[in-house]
Amino acid sequence: MNSKLILGRGHHILGGITFAMIALAIYLVFIWVPADAKLGVSQKIFYFHVAAAWVGFFAFFVVFIASIIYLKSRSKKWDIIGVSSAEIGVFFTTIALITGSIWGRTAWNVWWNWEPRLVTTLILWFIYVAYLIIRASSTEEEKKGRLSAVFGIIGFFNVPIVFMSIRWWQIGLHPVIIEADRVGLPTSMLRTLITSVIAFTFLYFYLLQKGIALGWLREEVNSLKSKLREKFD
Repeated sequence: MNSKLILGRGHHILGGITFAMIALAIYLVFIWVPADAKLGVSQKIFYFHVAAAWVGFFAFFVVFIASIIYLKSRSKKWDIIGVSSAEIGVFFTTIALITGSIWGRTAWNVWWNWEPRLVTTLILWFIYVAYLIIRASSTEEEKKGRLSAVFGIIGFFNVPIVFMSIRWWQIGLHPVIIEADRVGLPTSMLRTLITSVIAFTFLYFYLLQKGIALGWLREEVNSLKSKLREKFD
């Protein structure tokens, strides 16, 4: 696949939409939506924290699907999609952990609390960091692809555990925003949160296209190196 096809006109349109959505989300967060009565302005980090966590979970879902298809087909395309999505997922999960710690310091007066959701999220982060370490190893390409795909599949099973942890164990300080019968947010905050989540989702797809294009460029470079070695050996 040609990387120029991935980063064509559609990619530029997606970039424009992403920029507009992020600008709208920033406007809603910092200007339109009122500050929380108890936490004040510091509560606004919540909109980025939830959106980052959502993108991390969604990215790992894409890794899960891509890994299954790769193990069945051995298609390099799905291997590249998987690793590109994993890189984005680790990045946004890192943001979620950092912003969560900042929130915790403001709301609960602690940087870290060993509650189920925080611990399971940290475990999820470690699993996909291990995935990326495998990708960076010098192992034979096909073996590396198989190992990372297995990590990608196993790691995703932790995502529903993270989501359900505060409902299953019902301990810790982490709030439950959305329940079956109610949403624990005023309308203005809910609209701002939804906009932020949508904006971050667009950003995910924009970065994914960049990552896939970069992956194909790496493949083209490696192919050229192999041909040069064969020519001069």
